[in-house]
Amino acid sequence: MIQADFFVNASGELTGFRITGHSGAAEAGSDIVCAAVSSAAYLVANTVSDVLGVQARITADEGYMSVRLADRDVRGCRVLLEGLKLHLLGLEEQYPKNIQVSYLEV
Repeated sequence: MIQADFFVNASGELTGFRITGHSGAAEAGSDIVCAAVSSAAYLVANTVSDVLGVQARITADEGYMSVRLADRDVRGCRVLLEGLKLHLLGLEEQYPKNIQVSYLEV
């Protein structure tokens, strides 16, 4: 199962995310849930770092991605993180056995 955790500050703003695991919906290379999650996560990470030029802490490895924003960058990246959240919540609704979305206060 994919676990997607969104980091939320005391004001309720999204400050980043961590995605771990594999969905197990199909074989590697044919898993549409993993592909959808991975593509969306990389889109957000690349937009934050390469388009917006934000100095976020981004870590990516097989079955793992984390993006952490500094407080000063939260407002400028809000739309991206909210969009990712909505996308992953939609996937969770469609594939509840393969992805779980949660929130962690930081």
